[in-house]
Amino acid sequence: MSASSHGLAMQSLEMQSLAMIERFIGFDTTSRNSNLPLIAFVRDTLATAGVESRLTFSPDRQKANLFATLGSGDGGIVLSGHTDTVPVDGQAWTSDPYRLTRRDDRLIGRGVCDMKGFLAIALALAPELAKSAAMPIHLAMSYDEEVGCLGVPLLLDDMAQRGIKPTACLVGEPTGMQVVSAHKGKIGCHVTVTGLEAHTGVAHLGVNAIEAAADAIAYLNGIARRHREQGPFAPDFDAPHYTTIQCGLISGGVAVNVVPRHCAFDFDIRYLPGVDPMDIVRELQAYVAANIEPQMRRVAPDAGFAWEFVPGCEALDSAEDEPIVQRARELTGANRTFRVGFGTEAGYFQKAGIPTVVCGPGDIAQAHKPDEFITLDQVARCENFLRGVVRNGLPA
Repeated sequence: MSASSHGLAMQSLEMQSLAMIERFIGFDTTSRNSNLPLIAFVRDTLATAGVESRLTFSPDRQKANLFATLGSGDGGIVLSGHTDTVPVDGQAWTSDPYRLTRRDDRLIGRGVCDMKGFLAIALALAPELAKSAAMPIHLAMSYDEEVGCLGVPLLLDDMAQRGIKPTACLVGEPTGMQVVSAHKGKIGCHVTVTGLEAHTGVAHLGVNAIEAAADAIAYLNGIARRHREQGPFAPDFDAPHYTTIQCGLISGGVAVNVVPRHCAFDFDIRYLPGVDPMDIVRELQAYVAANIEPQMRRVAPDAGFAWEFVPGCEALDSAEDEPIVQRARELTGANRTFRVGFGTEAGYFQKAGIPTVVCGPGDIAQAHKPDEFITLDQVARCENFLRGVVRNGLPA
């Protein structure tokens, strides 16, 4: 324990979760790394309480999801979150990001907000929750949410194969313990453009892959402008209130006097619930097929575009009258729910037929930043919230 976090164990008499948060932060589970050491720690901790865990592995078996049930019976509430974090590379941290530090009322460490704080609190309270739960409590910890929600679909498939049908799901992403009932979805696309190199002195003998890509990107920008100006709009969402499309990466060419054979660009779509992002992609592909590729192939028959889709997250859109939404509002004292632009695993649970809401400790504005933190007040509020959820169950 660092000098500035001295005394956390003592305070765990008042807030049981602090020592567990410290353990979670000590594991570097950046998405490029394995999360198995953390998963093994969680599995062993649960085993000491007599709770068996089930793991589902990534294809290379370097990462795993964990699913465990406290109590018995049908239904139950899933407490869900991801174990991976974003990198600290290039960030100006003022303390070791993988050693929990306390400064006044702040707990600082990579992932403490997004979202190891919630998972650690749930695990620390597990024995207590198991004794007081009005229904089964399922702990779900997934891998690689930060790079496209890669783990949670495997976890949900395994649940379905075993006939586990929870009544509801609570995803503990940082919302400041406010209730989020809806968020945007996301997909990404990596596009590779192949042309034909030539000397720029005889440019007509080549096919310029950068210019072909630029034409496609300009058309995509027109689709983005249409959504921005014509909608559909959702004024109850955090701004922006429409589907956004951004081209974030582009590369190509080898020299200014060579017609470039290769270019690649990446774009992502953050879409409102009810919008099919593939409609946008199909419109772009149709434009490319009708207006760009024919000209390219008049010079080079093998020229063209290749499309590779990058996983993101499903949109979430929970009804205000769903029991899990009502219970979350009741326990937080909220008179409204929020609809946000950032994504979570929640949409996958909802798509699997499990009513889902997002509510967790910390502020999303702190996520992914140096000196990421949550406050002691948020820890205490999350503890009390989870106790209330499991003790009272769901409205009839």
